[in-house]
Amino acid sequence: MMDWTDRHCRVLHRLLTRHSLLFTEMVNSGAIVHGDAERHLRFDPVEHPIALQIGGSDPAELAEACRIATGFGYDEINLNVGCPSDRVQSGRFGACLMAEPALVAKCVRAMRGATDRPVTVKCRIGIDDQDIEESLDRFADAMVEAGVAALYVHARKAWLQGLSPKENRTIPPLDYPRVHRLRQRLAPLPVMINGGIETLEQAEEHLAHVDGVMLGRAAYHNPMLMAEVDARLFGDAREIPDLSAIMAAMADYAEVQLGQGVRLNNIARHMLGLANGRPGARLFRQIMSVDACKRDAGPEVFFRALDVVENHQFAAE
Repeated sequence: MMDWTDRHCRVLHRLLTRHSLLFTEMVNSGAIVHGDAERHLRFDPVEHPIALQIGGSDPAELAEACRIATGFGYDEINLNVGCPSDRVQSGRFGACLMAEPALVAKCVRAMRGATDRPVTVKCRIGIDDQDIEESLDRFADAMVEAGVAALYVHARKAWLQGLSPKENRTIPPLDYPRVHRLRQRLAPLPVMINGGIETLEQAEEHLAHVDGVMLGRAAYHNPMLMAEVDARLFGDAREIPDLSAIMAAMADYAEVQLGQGVRLNNIARHMLGLANGRPGARLFRQIMSVDACKRDAGPEVFFRALDVVENHQFAAE
């Protein structure tokens, strides 16, 4: 979810769910330690609970990144060894590290020594020609021995050669039962499942076998899905926010951000799916994507898009 789940996206999602743990996009440990940590790590306090997702393979650098991140107040720090992109592989982090469980374990130990926050790992069920039974158990056992607080497992292999990152999200077959078996084997260590889960009905089915469900693109493209999470999965029956309230809250947020030099389209681009399935959804998306890019665009764009939906002038799409 690099370049997707930035701080503006997370503020929107927090309006929709009070209880879900939000993840940052993956940040290279080197960018935190040697770059502009403030730019990479700052977040709005309303985003809590929030996990920072880090990529890297140098234990000392990861430890320093954890120390810095802890100062920013993150609730969890997650080491990503599941991303299959070429850019990630060239830096020796991401899914290629599943071939080096001893190194990942060393990284986890170093990270744990630098923070009092839970250190977790996100991985795949395997890479390339690995046997997903033996290799995943070996990797998971190394993480447990290193003291990991939880595992997030994408239920697909990652093919590091021959498939693009997009193809790696769709072509390798999903193997949910493998993740279910891992959780049963590792209990009581929390194991969360990820990959291809698009509805809350599917999430509820998985929760009979695992401790949590991670939603990525489904939640991004259809953000109103998250508005049902608190009542259905957390037992919090408080009123679900409606589109009007969400747009008003995001307009207030945008007003503050514009005063700090943020362009409106950097916020609006995360909101395109809010009207999915409602009359006027296409024009809503057009206004939010085109008008928000115009010079001097302000929060009034949000209300113009909302008016299209609320007046029901268009056929449902």
